[in-house]
Amino acid sequence: MSKALDGIRVIDFTHDQAGPACTQTLAWLGADVIKIERPPNGDRARKLWYSDRADIDSYFFLLLNSNKRSIVLNLKTDEGKEIARRLIREADVVAENLGPGAMERLGLGYEAVKKLNPRAIYASIKGFGSYGPYSDFKCFEMIAQATSGGMSLTGFPDRPPVVTGVNVGDAGTGMHLTIAILAALVQRQRTGRGQLVEVAMQEAVLNITRVKFTPTLTNGRPLERMGNRSASGAYADLVRCAGGGPNDYVYLMLPPDNAEPFEALVDAIGRQDVRTDERFSTPPAHCSMRYGCRTRSFRTSNTVWASWSSCAASASARRPAFRSVAKVAPAVTRDATASTVPASSMSLAATGATAGWPVPPHPAAANATSRIDRLMRHLSGASRQPCNQEGTPGSRKRQPPFSPQGRI
Repeated sequence: MSKALDGIRVIDFTHDQAGPACTQTLAWLGADVIKIERPPNGDRARKLWYSDRADIDSYFFLLLNSNKRSIVLNLKTDEGKEIARRLIREADVVAENLGPGAMERLGLGYEAVKKLNPRAIYASIKGFGSYGPYSDFKCFEMIAQATSGGMSLTGFPDRPPVVTGVNVGDAGTGMHLTIAILAALVQRQRTGRGQLVEVAMQEAVLNITRVKFTPTLTNGRPLERMGNRSASGAYADLVRCAGGGPNDYVYLMLPPDNAEPFEALVDAIGRQDVRTDERFSTPPAHCSMRYGCRTRSFRTSNTVWASWSSCAASASARRPAFRSVAKVAPAVTRDATASTVPASSMSLAATGATAGWPVPPHPAAANATSRIDRLMRHLSGASRQPCNQEGTPGSRKRQPPFSPQGRI
């Protein structure tokens, strides 16, 4: 079965996380993504964040660059620039998230690309956009959260702001750019022309945060940090379960305008007497369960609250259990594997990068699916097998991307 973006070629100058998150999504949708890496070791992410050995790629890199092909180009040389221009002439999308002005200094900014290929979509990520008072500033995940207002909303009211563990600054920006690219490709079908699409990391997080600006628009005051509570008026909180582990909780939410979740909860914990308790006689009153949940008369033991998970069997109160990253990752990666677009390698070797310029495949290219399988086993806690040259299960032997300018 064909993929939605079959036949679309992306020349990927991105690195680290925000840009690769975008181009990886395009690759998942079927685009042929050719990643341009810098000498001598390729994308710095190959060795970033828990890279336990020097001869293997980090999982940080693999999680963001599956289904891509790659070459190393020294864009500071005339030869490297000429190869890049050949690739761009055949591209549908050119993506970059380098520092402010970097692509222009390399002679590969939007205006230069537009002359080479008027049909190309030039997709750019910048911390604060390409114009304005902060356009020369660089940006990372935490900076985007801090400058967008998102960090001011995260945490508890009596404590300092907290960075959220979810990478809304990087991955959120990447998803915004993906949407912009898809829209530009649709518009190109009508106009025959490419265009510049740009996403600022600050603005991407601001957009994701926009619902939290509701009270500010209403009364002019910022929304305070609410911890695990909900601004909707519902009873909402994290409730300790049996087990005593650091993540043995369920998140409980009872809306003020819907009695069904309350009824399901009462059944699950075996407290039919609560139905006749005047304190909880109406749906809005159910939200006062904050009192009941914190008193011994209602919450008799952790075991009682652990039974909330049985409520998941009820369609009227279906709520997923609280999960740590270690518990979520195996299920997510299993789903991802089922829809993986086959590629030559996760270690990324270029094969036939552009018409008229055949690039020999990397001799150690391995099957991407087996690499994802190994990634799944690692995330699920299985022990890794020794790395080896052949790329058998358990291996993530680091192979440098192919360089048409000579082996590195």
